[in-house]
Amino acid sequence: MLDTDWSDGWRSAFRIELRAEAIGLACHGWPVLPGTFPATPDGGQTTWAGPEPVHADWAERFGVHPAEVAEWWTKPYSLLVATGKVLDAVEVDIELGKRAAGLLRATGHPAPIVATPDGRWLFLTTVADQLPERLATSGEVRWHGDGSFVPLPPTPYHHGVVHWRVKPDVWGWRLPAAEAVHSVLARALDQAESREVRSQRLVAASAVA
Repeated sequence: MLDTDWSDGWRSAFRIELRAEAIGLACHGWPVLPGTFPATPDGGQTTWAGPEPVHADWAERFGVHPAEVAEWWTKPYSLLVATGKVLDAVEVDIELGKRAAGLLRATGHPAPIVATPDGRWLFLTTVADQLPERLATSGEVRWHGDGSFVPLPPTPYHHGVVHWRVKPDVWGWRLPAAEAVHSVLARALDQAESREVRSQRLVAASAVA
């Protein structure tokens, strides 16, 4: 009984935290959306690839007042933000994300960065018309623009919680220009490929020796 009471209390507290975060983001003009929540182990759900919008017409629910957002999160929903209207997100793996984050820090212009429990990093930017060819053809970058969405902290997964690597208030809630972040990501890709080429050359040289 004590275990059940503790679990119910934790879920209630976590739901309150998600609701408060959603309201706060809505107050900053971010188009937040309620998303699906991972089922409990006894809930009959065997697979869960990640949160999806709860409302079928989610793409039409932009510019919602914080008061309505508060109404949405009376249930245990995850926290999503629609992309392509107020902000975009560029998704990469953790290694490329770390490299790009280091380059951004060096410029003195950090970008809000979200990390998911499955090893993906999301760089939030202003809205762009398209992704540069260098990124679009790399096979390592996914652009979330118009018609897409991404999870935001503290959305839960089965094996962890989405969290901020760099919070948006670090830069006063001003999103970095998409072009600037795209440029840094391209540099990070170039550095990673140069390192891979050097590594392959060393292996080849060792084999010959």
